[in-house]
Amino acid sequence: MKIIIINGPNLNLLGKREPEVYGDKTFEDYFRDLQMQFRDVELEYFQSNIEGELIDKLQEVGFSYQGIILNAASYTHTSVGLGDAVKAIETPVVEVHISNIASREPFRHESHISSGARGVIFGFGLKGYALAIRSFLEQD
Repeated sequence: MKIIIINGPNLNLLGKREPEVYGDKTFEDYFRDLQMQFRDVELEYFQSNIEGELIDKLQEVGFSYQGIILNAASYTHTSVGLGDAVKAIETPVVEVHISNIASREPFRHESHISSGARGVIFGFGLKGYALAIRSFLEQD
């Protein structure tokens, strides 16, 4: 099974950015842990701070991979284009957020991604990515 994790803006700063919210581990370190935990899954990782690059990546992998885990970060709440891209592709998408977006600022309560996603996971820290991988492995 081939799954890609696509992370949006500022997630390249994990481990440095607001550790009280996002933890103190870099995503690269966590990604290596995921690769060890899910040895039978071909995992890839892509991160960009640029909305168009995220859309391009969704279109590139959205017809050939078995799963996409998308943390669009702040673009979740602002990008109709990303939401449209998720709806336009065939590969199922699980939306993931590290923090509990429901307990944060009101503008973070709306997602342009969720209506096209197979599911949404938020509030479990980095473990949300592992939960998303399991959702693909355990699908009916």
